Amino acid sequence: MSTDKPRVTFWKVVLLLILCFGAYAAIVRFAVGLGAATNLTDAFPWGLWIGFDVLVGVGLAAGGFVIAATVHVFRIKRYKAIARPTILTAFLGYVLVCVALMFDLGMPHRIWHPLIMWNPHSVMFEIGWCVTLYTTVLALEFSPMVLERFNLQTPLKVIRFIYTPLVIVGVLLSTLHQSSLGTLYVIAPGKLHGLWYTPLLPVFFFISAIAGGLAMTIFESFLSKRAFGKRLEGDLLRGLGRVIVVVLAVLAVWRLQDLAARGNFGLIFQLTPESVMFWGEFGLGIALPLVLFAVPWIRRTDSGVILAATLTIMGFIVNRLNVAITGMAASSGVTYVPSWMELAVTMTIVAAGFALFGLAVRYLAVFPEKELAVGESEQLAGQARPVGQPIIRRRVLVTLWSLLFLGFVAVSYGTGQQAERAEAVAEPSTSAQPTTQELPSSAELPAPYSFPTSEDSPGAVTFNHESHVDPEDPACGICHATLFRINAPGTPHEGELDYERVHEGDLCASCHDGEHAFAVEDDCSFCHF
Repeated sequence: MSTDKPRVTFWKVVLLLILCFGAYAAIVRFAVGLGAATNLTDAFPWGLWIGFDVLVGVGLAAGGFVIAATVHVFRIKRYKAIARPTILTAFLGYVLVCVALMFDLGMPHRIWHPLIMWNPHSVMFEIGWCVTLYTTVLALEFSPMVLERFNLQTPLKVIRFIYTPLVIVGVLLSTLHQSSLGTLYVIAPGKLHGLWYTPLLPVFFFISAIAGGLAMTIFESFLSKRAFGKRLEGDLLRGLGRVIVVVLAVLAVWRLQDLAARGNFGLIFQLTPESVMFWGEFGLGIALPLVLFAVPWIRRTDSGVILAATLTIMGFIVNRLNVAITGMAASSGVTYVPSWMELAVTMTIVAAGFALFGLAVRYLAVFPEKELAVGESEQLAGQARPVGQPIIRRRVLVTLWSLLFLGFVAVSYGTGQQAERAEAVAEPSTSAQPTTQELPSSAELPAPYSFPTSEDSPGAVTFNHESHVDPEDPACGICHATLFRINAPGTPHEGELDYERVHEGDLCASCHDGEHAFAVEDDCSFCHF
């Protein structure tokens, strides 16, 4: 019998402190309510608990369905050693996402309602069902580790018999809700900033989740090596790195092309809080790890692969926070900063995930029994690391991310100061007589635009923004997100503007259909002057 006593370490003390703060925040939240524990408001109802705990948690668990499909559906057995750790990560991720939802819901005791009160027209209904079913599938995929631990052979045989169909169902469910999380923001075109709003957001969510999930698999291998002396085979991690190169390249090219096609490419060069965060997400979280993964001698070292994977994860996290918080801040009209209790709950959930992963590794057969010799995974398969070409130093990356944060704060402060000065100038004096222009913001709308006319046209068509939008809430994204380019007046996102296209119900006729506004067929003089 072992006489070793549990050791008190620095990280155990940190974990205990985080859990204590999290427990206090949980008591306040469930005893008093969201208002006492968070800085959420009716104008900004989704904050850190949705942006990080849900969107990030679900996305980083995507490695589970990718690796499971690779091993059990496509029969690429060389990745079998990675399957169990990734499934464990995915299972813990989804369980903790469900816990996080309990904190964010106004009435958490009604979390089961979508399962029996169906609303098939709701995106959240589909996400709720998919997450519930996929969590169940992950529990079954995880169960062999527990059944083996207690030598329960009969149920183990049943699970092994249905394992491949389970994986296929899991892939379908995960694909559905990974993309549907992006759909939640597609239905808010007038609120999400143009750097992130696009009808392709569900596709981008899915692709980025694959990159983030695979990077998380590499990262968890590094942590397991540090904490438990467990490590995955180096060639498998390098194989994941090669896959991530392709995924990141597709994501980078597609996103830039989409920004250009939608006329929003110029937004990334404007000095705004949104552009600063976009550069942090894209530059430090997509472009830089893409380059690192693509360099063979970097990809063939543990430190290089882990560095690139960590950057990919950070970029993924920033992307989800940009969509959920940064991109929605301007349209909300309020400033949202998470309260310390929101941070405490989030840190507690993350800490609980690490602790549960550690317990599972300690007591279950998560990693293969065969261990690699020390330094084996550092060998470069016959190719030595070039002398004088060190991997980017950690202090350089810390400096870059620190500059990003400072830049965001500085630009945000400067933008806020400009807005306050603009409001002070626009605000009428208390001694002045009332004027007909009650909303100064309407003066910021573009000038009327006259579309080019042909010889057969009964007259010019002039579009006036003031008669088409509410000056207090212009909701520019309703038209500019899907119909017309914002930086090229009168130019559709796709194709040309002509008589047939409009009179077939496209472009202007999307609203002028006789239901939302007068139909284009009613009277030519309504539009042509």
